[in-house]
Amino acid sequence: MNARLDYFASPTAGKIMKQFMAVGRALKDSPLPAETQELVALRVSQINGCAVCIDMHTKEAAAAGAAPVRLNLVAAWRETTVFTEAERAALELAEEGTRVADAATGVSDAVWAKAAEHYDEEQLTALAVLVSFMNSVNRLNIITRQPAGDYEPGQFH
Repeated sequence: MNARLDYFASPTAGKIMKQFMAVGRALKDSPLPAETQELVALRVSQINGCAVCIDMHTKEAAAAGAAPVRLNLVAAWRETTVFTEAERAALELAEEGTRVADAATGVSDAVWAKAAEHYDEEQLTALAVLVSFMNSVNRLNIITRQPAGDYEPGQFH
C-alpha cells in the first residue's frame, strides 16, 4: 500500500506535522505515566482502525515496559485482570472520548469522576489532550492511507 501523501516531502505537510509532533513530545513529557499513554493511544487507534498508529503504539508500549499479554488484551480490557484500576479508568475515558458520535453525550460525568479518582488535574489534562490528539492523528493517517509495519520505537522522538 502506498500513502496518498508523503508528509516528509510536502512543505505544507512538513510545517503542519512539525506542530503535531510538538504536541506529541509535550504529551510524552507530561506527568501521565508513559505506559498509560501508550495503552490509551493504542486503544484509541484500535477503535479508529488506524493501522500505522496501532503499529507505532504497540511497539512504543512494549518499549515502555508493557508486557505482551497486556498489549494483546487492550481491545478487551474490560474482560481482563491485567490492567490497574487507574489504567481501566483511562481506557474507559479514551473509549468514550473517541466514540463521541456513538455515545452522543461524549465522556460521561461518571467516567470522568472515575478517572479523577486516579489522576490529578495535570494528568487528566494530558489524558484529555492525548485522546483528542490521537483521534486527530488517526484520522490524518487513515485519510492519507499511511502504511503500517515499519515503525521502530523512538523513530519520531
